[in-house]
Parts: sequence; C-alpha cells; structure tokens
Amino acid sequence: MMTSKQCMAALIGLAASVVATQAAATDDLEFVLKNKTSEALTEFYASPPGTDDWEEDILGRDVLEPGEKVTITIADKREDCRYDLKAVFEGGEEVEQRKVDLCDTEVYEFTE
Repeated sequence: MMTSKQCMAALIGLAASVVATQAAATDDLEFVLKNKTSEALTEFYASPPGTDDWEEDILGRDVLEPGEKVTITIADKREDCRYDLKAVFEGGEEVEQRKVDLCDTEVYEFTE
C-alpha cells in the first residue's frame, strides 16, 4: 500500500506529465520553407486536411525567390501536425501536398 506522501508524489507527477503534454501540444509549429526551384514562390498556404478553405497566404506580400528560405510559424494551437500545403509560383503553377506531418519536418522544400 502507498503512503499518503507516495500517493501525493504520484499525483503531482501525473499532473506535471499532463501539463507538459498539453503545453507541447499547444506550442507554435515552426519549420523552414525552402524554394529550390527556378521560379519565385509567390503564395504559400497551410490548412488542416479535409477543409475546402486554404485560409490566408502565409507569405503575404513577400516572395520567396529561387534558392531562398524562410522560417514559417503556424500558431493555430492544433494538436494534429498534419497540414495540406499549397504553393503558387510566379508562372502560375500550383503545387499541392496533402497531409504533410510538419512536426516531423524541420525543413520543407519545393524542388523541380
């Protein structure tokens, strides 16, 4: 049988574990986006899988020229790290990738 001190220590440990898990789940998601193509990347979108809305262009007024990289932060507090990604290039070409796990990706590259 556990003593009251052991029981209290176990509960504190469990509570700390739950808080740490919740904090990790609500951290901002950050990765480096690289343009390894020969065209400028003019728009970039990341949306939860299965939605019909691409939300806002993450690059805004910025353009990611060939060979450039930028750090992207997604602060939507989702617990799921999978996103649908869409890139629009200067020539009008659109590239979509579905259900990309961005928690396992420190760098995401668009290549030719």
